[in-house]
Amino acid sequence: MNIRDVRDLVAEGEGQHLEFKRKINYPEKVVREMVAFANTSGGCLLVGVDDNGKIPGLRYPEEHDYALKKAIRELCVPAVKYENLIIPVSDEKSILYYAVKSAKKKPLYAKDQSIDKYGKAYVRVNDKTLKASREMTQILRRKNPSKNVKFTYGDKEGILMKYLDKHNRITLKEFREIASLNKFQASQTLIQLVLADVLRIIPKEKEDLFELENI
Repeated sequence: MNIRDVRDLVAEGEGQHLEFKRKINYPEKVVREMVAFANTSGGCLLVGVDDNGKIPGLRYPEEHDYALKKAIRELCVPAVKYENLIIPVSDEKSILYYAVKSAKKKPLYAKDQSIDKYGKAYVRVNDKTLKASREMTQILRRKNPSKNVKFTYGDKEGILMKYLDKHNRITLKEFREIASLNKFQASQTLIQLVLADVLRIIPKEKEDLFELENI
């Protein structure tokens, strides 16, 4: 990896697997980005790059690297696995490159402070890092591609499929209303159908969407 490779990467723009940071001003926020990559399909973080794609670099990259690695050790539960490089931009400046691997055991959590007992799970959606909903967190925890998840097709599943046949997507709130279920029942039904590969979940900032897997 050299500066030419970095320029090619930056030209792609921020997205599902790429995030730019000018500096490590708030390490705890950057940790969330790395946790989100690990909880999804991995990704790269470049520090010393502006959102607009300019590459000013860092005059003291080691200081930023130290701050971020300290935050990773203290705030990630469990630790994020990554590889990193310091890549020169000029004689005086460099950028930091972190390649985050998709975690084998999910979810990973990011704490706001080292003294916190629990953290929050985050996922990557396009160029955004989102806090995982309760449903998304359970799906990450229970998803196992090697296992076939079975479910019972009953009245509530029939109501759901009939709705999706007309509307394509549904929220937890909408499912509760049309099927007259409490929040727990509706949530567990949707989770089970995602685990069985009947539905897929689309994380959103306000409320996740669920749609048929074969759409």
